[in-house]
Amino acid sequence: MTTKLFGEPVRRREDARLITGRGRYLDDLGRGALAAAFVRSPHAHARILDVDVSAALDVEGLVAIYTWEDLPGALAEPLPLLIPHPALTHGRTAHPLAREIVRHVGEPVVMVVARDRYLAEDACALIRVDYEILKPVVGIEEAVRGVHLVHEDVPGNVGAHLVQEVPGHGGVTAREAVEAAPHRLEFRLDVERSACTPLEGKGVYARWDADDGSLRVYSSTQTSTSVRMAIAAKLGLPLPKVEVIAPDVGGGFGVKIVHPWPEEILVPWAARLLNREVKWAEDRREHFVSSSHERGQVQHVRVGFDDDGRVLGLEVEILHDHGAYTPYGIIVPIITSTQLLGPYKVGAYRVEFSSIYTNTVQVTPYRGAGRPQGVFCMERTMDKIAAYLGRDRTEVRAANFIQPDEFPYDQGLTFQDGRPLIYDSGDYPEALRMLKELIGWDSFAQEKARAAAEGRRIGIGVGCYVEGTGVGPYEGGHVHVTSDGRVHVSTGLTSQGQGHETVFAQIAATELGVPIEKVSVVTGDTRRFGYAVGTFASRAAVMSGNAIALACRKVREKALRIAAEALEADPRDLEITDGTVHVAGVPSASIPLATVAVLSNPLRYAFDEEAKRATQFAGPASDDRPPVAEGEEPGLEGRDYYSPVRSTFAAGMHAAIVETDPDTAEIRILRYAVVHDCGKLINPMIVEGQIHGGVAQGVGGALYEKMVYDEHGQLLNASFMDFLMPYATEVPRIETAHLETPSPLNPLGIKGAGEAGVIPVSAVIASAVEDAEGIAIDRMPISPSDLHHLRLER
Repeated sequence: MTTKLFGEPVRRREDARLITGRGRYLDDLGRGALAAAFVRSPHAHARILDVDVSAALDVEGLVAIYTWEDLPGALAEPLPLLIPHPALTHGRTAHPLAREIVRHVGEPVVMVVARDRYLAEDACALIRVDYEILKPVVGIEEAVRGVHLVHEDVPGNVGAHLVQEVPGHGGVTAREAVEAAPHRLEFRLDVERSACTPLEGKGVYARWDADDGSLRVYSSTQTSTSVRMAIAAKLGLPLPKVEVIAPDVGGGFGVKIVHPWPEEILVPWAARLLNREVKWAEDRREHFVSSSHERGQVQHVRVGFDDDGRVLGLEVEILHDHGAYTPYGIIVPIITSTQLLGPYKVGAYRVEFSSIYTNTVQVTPYRGAGRPQGVFCMERTMDKIAAYLGRDRTEVRAANFIQPDEFPYDQGLTFQDGRPLIYDSGDYPEALRMLKELIGWDSFAQEKARAAAEGRRIGIGVGCYVEGTGVGPYEGGHVHVTSDGRVHVSTGLTSQGQGHETVFAQIAATELGVPIEKVSVVTGDTRRFGYAVGTFASRAAVMSGNAIALACRKVREKALRIAAEALEADPRDLEITDGTVHVAGVPSASIPLATVAVLSNPLRYAFDEEAKRATQFAGPASDDRPPVAEGEEPGLEGRDYYSPVRSTFAAGMHAAIVETDPDTAEIRILRYAVVHDCGKLINPMIVEGQIHGGVAQGVGGALYEKMVYDEHGQLLNASFMDFLMPYATEVPRIETAHLETPSPLNPLGIKGAGEAGVIPVSAVIASAVEDAEGIAIDRMPISPSDLHHLRLER
């Protein structure tokens, strides 16, 4: 059937519009709006003594200037702590505009509104803020010393501390298992700080309707419904009077999941106060110094293992740099500490982390969200065990794999969603077999020897991961078939390039038996769907995809019931194909779905045959039959929500071959291979695109991207001139293969895929460089200069 589109590589429906310049991004809107700009702190840690705005008052086109003292009521309070946790004993969030103390360079102090952005920036430049400079705390080592404090009431700069432990066989502790093991290793690993840096920065555009007291806000956000609730709460508005719409969003990767950012409530507040449209669009430097970062961790590892490389006990201590504030709680280190286990059975396990305040930009999830750090830890551990024993790295991994007949597999920990960390499905031995074949693992030794004879250094690396996806608590979907036969689908979560318009249309087309051309999809618009959680954590397909499927099934059931009356048939004998309901095996006995939509909303009783024909109703005369079944609403539409019992767990394995230059220490990736399992594939082409984009982002994190702060808390590379990133020339062709182990937890059998490509890349590149050089790689990213220094230390 032409309408069975689930699993087909349908071309993305969004692209024609986006690549021809017809997208509608935040800064495309509100061309006549007033512009906001911000005076941001030039200091990492300082007390605000005075704000003098007098010199700015004469700027032509100036409309308003606001400091914290101008903010009323709830707007003057700290921003919400979005995800509290018992271990977060000292959670701290910022004020929308700084109150008394600034705690990182880039923190907003003053908001200016003017006729245009140029004039607003001119006014900002004339505002004088007097500061008392305080000692900044920069870097994890400095923070844990506790000599200077980021927050005066947070001892030792420790915002959170959490221990999770899973005993081994016979109740043995991880420490006991390590000590009793035939072999032991102990080492330290470091992962540097990086950031999302999407092509489009954050932005907000608001307009107030004084006549009916309503507010419409457009935001480049990953969670429009949550921003809506925050705005309503902070501005004291009834929720139905606030609309938030995410237009086309030029990338998110996690940084746009915070709800709200200060600007997302300040701009609407100013629009309401001034009764004028107001807009703010973030510039690149603002993004570097004031939008969230991620990744920075120090990890201390102790592992005990046997002669075959089987892990008997594992102890990991993690120091996590969460920056100056914790608006998103401690999700990142929780994910690191639990996803670290990957596809392995590790005997007894103990993980302890401390999440530390520093005078740097706050840390919230960035694509991968703590998983790259955890995978780096576990995969470096596997490589070190293999090197110690002189065994093949893949053999050591295989010795520790969870086996296919052991699912569901309970790791004994609590995951980020507060549910048990139970893997739902997978086949890790098969994934490794496929990867070794794809990359040519077993024949690589000969290839390496040939390269060495030519004076070339090449190495091969491998990395395995398991990714928790589809976290709850819920998402919803609404499906409406109109009288023209078109299907209108809406869901509350937002899109930032994932292909939702295509994959959700594929689900609806398949469930309802209609051509995909008849399906339209709207995301991130609270006018169409008011309740959602958001787009993050590889959850959109699992959550909204299943919600849309369930809503479609409601619509289908109703359509078949109505059509059965019209066709004098049993609903169980009916099918829908290409938008037509027909009796199975009797195509002539049919009725268009468009007509069914008409019949679902009768505007009058059918008293005679002529009236029945006018409404295309083919059933027998029955003057006393009600037009709508008892308890049933008019219209051919349905709404449903999907709430999982727990997360699904996708998995994958990557391998790479790299070459290191003997003279310059440059690192070049020659080949890159991926085997990925995200359950049933909705659209293989889009999954491929997600993997390719993720690997490219991972290459950046492995070799180039690093936020460099000096001892004063100044970010030294806050521009794309200085913050390195890979070009297309640095990202190799990515060879992929797919393994499908359907999830038993949801109706569609799917798992998430959005973050998969980025998660193991640092571990894989480290493994390959180490193989090429014979030098331990324990810190990422690794640059040519880093590799050169390691060579000198050898």
